[in-house]
Amino acid sequence: MDLTFSKLDFLKPELGAEYTGRGTHFALFSAHAEKVELCLFSSDGKEEFTRMPLPDREGDIWSGYVEGIGPGTIYGYRVHGPYDPRRGHRFNANKLLLDPYAKQIFGDIRWDDALYGYTIGHKDLDLSFDERDSAPYMAKAIVQDPEFDWSGEEAIRRPWNDTIIYEAHVRGLTMTHPGVPDDVRGTFEAIAHPAILEHLEKLGVSAIELLPVQHFVDDRHLLEKRLSNYWGYQPLGYFAPEPRYQSNGSIREFKAMVRAFHSAGIEVIMDVVFNHTGEGSERGPTLSFRGIDNLSYYLQSPEKMRHTYDTTGTGNALNVAHPMVLRMVLDSLRYWVTAMHVDGFRFDLASTLGREGYEFDQEGGFFDAIRQDPVLAGVKLIAEPWDIGEGGYQLGGFPHPFREWNDRFRDDVRRFWKQDNGMLPALSERLVGSPRQFDHSGRAATSSVNFITAHDGFTLCDVVSYREKHNDANGEGNQDGHSNNHSDNLGVEGETEDGNILAARNRRRRAMMATLLFSQGVPMVLGGDELSNTQGGNNNSYCQDNEIGWIDWSSMKPEFFEFCCAAINLRKSYPLLRHDRFPTGDLTDEHGTAVTWLRADGQNMNDSDWQDGERKTLGVLLTGTGTLAGTQILLVLNAGEPCDFALPKPAHSAWKCIFDSAGEGAVSPAPNAVETVAGQTAVVFLSEKIAADA
Repeated sequence: MDLTFSKLDFLKPELGAEYTGRGTHFALFSAHAEKVELCLFSSDGKEEFTRMPLPDREGDIWSGYVEGIGPGTIYGYRVHGPYDPRRGHRFNANKLLLDPYAKQIFGDIRWDDALYGYTIGHKDLDLSFDERDSAPYMAKAIVQDPEFDWSGEEAIRRPWNDTIIYEAHVRGLTMTHPGVPDDVRGTFEAIAHPAILEHLEKLGVSAIELLPVQHFVDDRHLLEKRLSNYWGYQPLGYFAPEPRYQSNGSIREFKAMVRAFHSAGIEVIMDVVFNHTGEGSERGPTLSFRGIDNLSYYLQSPEKMRHTYDTTGTGNALNVAHPMVLRMVLDSLRYWVTAMHVDGFRFDLASTLGREGYEFDQEGGFFDAIRQDPVLAGVKLIAEPWDIGEGGYQLGGFPHPFREWNDRFRDDVRRFWKQDNGMLPALSERLVGSPRQFDHSGRAATSSVNFITAHDGFTLCDVVSYREKHNDANGEGNQDGHSNNHSDNLGVEGETEDGNILAARNRRRRAMMATLLFSQGVPMVLGGDELSNTQGGNNNSYCQDNEIGWIDWSSMKPEFFEFCCAAINLRKSYPLLRHDRFPTGDLTDEHGTAVTWLRADGQNMNDSDWQDGERKTLGVLLTGTGTLAGTQILLVLNAGEPCDFALPKPAHSAWKCIFDSAGEGAVSPAPNAVETVAGQTAVVFLSEKIAADA
């Protein structure tokens, strides 16, 4: 094919490959390159039939327009420049590079030593230079057609205080579901199947948070152990849906999935990984960013430019403070919102994104750019507020409009129900939205994303079934994963047929789930917890694309699922349980909720009560003010033995019990003045102004 570059008669500022209707415009950023070659491949991706130097450079953008080629064209880049690792440069034109802006991916990476810019085994290590062509082993980009029929589809934009998040994995949620056809399980089509949507609608969640679905790589060392990068936290293509989740090889399947979720009233949140890439440290492969412009894309060690600076535990950290790297991140986010219609993002190890150089900066460029962007400022933004670098733990340190994963909620709630001493002060903070962390700078009570379990850690069943992690299947000698899980097996490690132990485990699970759903903030439920799913004590299933990591739908306990449905429905029914303002002790506040803390005798907690480490029972009296006036809710949490709890004088009608975690959500319309509360139980009482009193 005789192809040449042509001149466009209009300015094309976008990076990546953009089809114009008559041809395709290619553009790539590299500040330190000396030449950039566009490489075109045959339809099977095997033959590189054309290699064309991009003719135009303006600033650090290399570009060219090729008339007559369009969607379906397979391409990659070779970038020429200095190979000088000691100065941070790792250009090697023998290596085919994936376009960072690729919107569709062809083929898989097949691990071979040729994928490395240096010669593996050489005495000079990564200072050596490898001349082998990596193209036969490299995934490639595809020019894609952006057209899709979105007619009738609209963004939901549900308020945060009405949001209940369900964290799930595309394959994990669908691989064993009996209602999903075998040939589509594990795909975008499967997770949007009517059987899955019906389950989520019945459960009552309002948003699904998908573990990474942008193109990612399988680590070589995992494949050699017959494992894989199951979770997907090794990104390479920030604009492309992961091909393994496509049953028909088209990115339209992702769009159809979003449309189906929206039709069911469920928002789609993506877990995105902009803190690092799958290229690893300086000893990793040259697949994209490293060969395009290593010095611009990655933070380098301040001591030696040869080494990448690692705040993520993966070997590298993206240099988001660089204006063009920041532009790539923002372009990616806008693309997923505008072209793919997603509703928000959860940012993995988000402290790295806030680093200006090597220090976290709450007023850094990333946050400034997000807040001024008219597209991104209006979607859901959730930070995982830590990384492993110095000063990386930043819970409460992210600016509005970010919400944050609250690991202290997880730990404190687990410890309270495990009957650790001295937990009431910490628990009280978690129940009202963690104001010590978030009640500043005008932030809302919904700033805290509360969770007891997440993909990283034990499932809810395993929290009450294992004291120790059991990660031997990961091939790391059980050294990986968290060791301090605040879990308890209640008598036997793992599976048991002891009825008393099973009953105790079930009771504690119900109490913890109720605590999650009746606390101020935004609750996040781990997919499968409502089904009583277990991972056999593995608390780091990142490499387990098998029965360990998949949700076992046959494990479903209908009574616990119905309990979860009832708890979610109760939260939705009473705005007092999900207000966007932090509760205060002021009954005259016209804008929200007043909170009073009660002892079991019905009296207010005093300083000595809070300091009593043996105390295991707490009453939380919420009184609506302003627009919520007329409603009063009493939440009683009893982690200890059964006790008598004296109900305070109601502000309105007589108390009625509307939820009891020990009774599968049973209700009692007329509780006694002193009510017996079972051990390991959460109970909710309600007093409302009746119409005749209005």
